[in-house]
Amino acid sequence: MATEPAHALRKQLRLRDLVFAQVLIVVGSSWVGIAAGVGRAQLVVWLLAFAFFYAPMAVAVYYLNRHMPLEGGLYVWARKSFGDLIGFMTAWNIWAYALTSIATVLFQIPTELAYLIGPRAAGLPENHLFVYGLLSALLVGLVWTTVRGLGLGKWINNISSLAIMATFGLLIVAPLVAGSHDAALHYAPLVFELPRADWQTLAMVGQVMFAAAGLEYIAIMAGETHAAATGIGRSVILATPIIFAMFVLGTASVVCFHERNPAIGIDFVAPIPQTLTLAFGGGLAALLAKLAIFLLQIRIIGVANNLFAGAVRLPMAAGWDHLIPAWFTRLHPTHRTPVNAVFVSAAVVAALLVFGSAGVRAVEAFSILNDASNEFYALAYLAMFLIPICGAAAVRDALPRWVAWVCAAGVVAIVFVCALNAYPFVDVASPGLFAAKILGTTALVNAFGLGFYALRRGGEPATLASTLERP
Repeated sequence: MATEPAHALRKQLRLRDLVFAQVLIVVGSSWVGIAAGVGRAQLVVWLLAFAFFYAPMAVAVYYLNRHMPLEGGLYVWARKSFGDLIGFMTAWNIWAYALTSIATVLFQIPTELAYLIGPRAAGLPENHLFVYGLLSALLVGLVWTTVRGLGLGKWINNISSLAIMATFGLLIVAPLVAGSHDAALHYAPLVFELPRADWQTLAMVGQVMFAAAGLEYIAIMAGETHAAATGIGRSVILATPIIFAMFVLGTASVVCFHERNPAIGIDFVAPIPQTLTLAFGGGLAALLAKLAIFLLQIRIIGVANNLFAGAVRLPMAAGWDHLIPAWFTRLHPTHRTPVNAVFVSAAVVAALLVFGSAGVRAVEAFSILNDASNEFYALAYLAMFLIPICGAAAVRDALPRWVAWVCAAGVVAIVFVCALNAYPFVDVASPGLFAAKILGTTALVNAFGLGFYALRRGGEPATLASTLERP
């Protein structure tokens, strides 16, 4: 088993924190709306997603982390298996995914706060002074908590994870409460029904396939985890049934209430508040919808905190391996966190936030970049699934033989996701142009990363042998 060299990192995360982090990063509120788009076939779609994507991901994370419980997680696994270039590009894609996702989730907060406050706050999302002030405060808060380290950050994550579980609890019990006085309500979470055979449904299936991504993210902080070799694997096992139940039962609730109200389309952005409104009606619905929005705000802050904490550690780990300047490895003298990587990453998020609100064309470009973020993440997953199949022999030989066969299903799933993620599941003027923009943006961002790597290496060829032992 590979061991982490001493970098004076503080071990802050325990099993409880890891389980909460897995639920927080994997379970997003919008996925139940997308999955509900396939109707009662949602159970079959979730089973397919868990069989062909989630299970290979869980197996890969369990065994790769057990063999290499190192700070940097998937970046280190890819570098030790395929060399410096693939390792760097894996980190680049995760970093790009994380920062664009952070900018996106922060952008949601002003609009959702307006919903929470009520009609008198309808103009807040268009008030640039309010929006920039709020987003600046949130970004400063992210920087402060990340510099302070996981001793503080883990509590933000834990509270946020409890918030998303409470939100889903409201969603899951809604049919049981409403059904007690509404005989027309038909709640059927365990119906086996095949999805429709059309491109829009297939695009939704592709989105749902990737909905359960994220189990590997906490491994980025393995060097700051107590008993990382066993703890991260145990967190995968403990979190899995919770995640599956939240997705399947939560989606069933959305399907249930939209079948009763077929004229109302599913709100793919905020399906949970919408469903609670349909469930209870009147004043109680308004109260529960506001509670759900409030809890989702807490979850958004936790996700942003979690993503940012992982993102800033990737440049640090790459700096340890001399792939980027050692300046990124500078640690805070007290909190032992990568302060320079924090400030650079925060600057990128700030630039994305400004860019995304700078005009109609900029907003469109930002939206395309956000839509491409899943492609960035999918490329990193492709590297992970290929490690047990064709990675360095030193890594493959340390894994059970059957892991390669399980990960082969993951390779098929991720290729399927990459292809269909670019196809819109909502109506757009030109699906072909939409796909070209997503795939073109993905290619452009990766070309930029390759250019940065080439300049940094100065033409020096990367060798696999040089990566087998971490400096």
